[in-house]
Amino acid sequence: MTHSIYLYIFVAAFVSCLIRVLPLTLIRGKIKNKFIRSFLYYVPYVTLAVMTFPAIIAAPQVPLAGILALIAGILASWKGMNMLGIAALCCAVVFVCEAIAPFLI
Repeated sequence: MTHSIYLYIFVAAFVSCLIRVLPLTLIRGKIKNKFIRSFLYYVPYVTLAVMTFPAIIAAPQVPLAGILALIAGILASWKGMNMLGIAALCCAVVFVCEAIAPFLI
């Protein structure tokens, strides 16, 4: 049994459009519930975190390098470093950790 790629594309486009259009048609006025408003405010941040944190640990060849880079990034952001500096610092931590890892094993 063969399936058409166009059917898959159509279904994906339909579902993607549906989840964007449906809230606009169902919710007409401003959302007044404080809990729902705060929930919707944090959804993008939670989604980004759920996608990013596993990749931080899984992307390097040495998982400990990703964990150390995450810790370094958190500490640097806590101290007020800008995003470009944090990204460079985390890359440097992973680079150094993966460079010295063969000598430690």
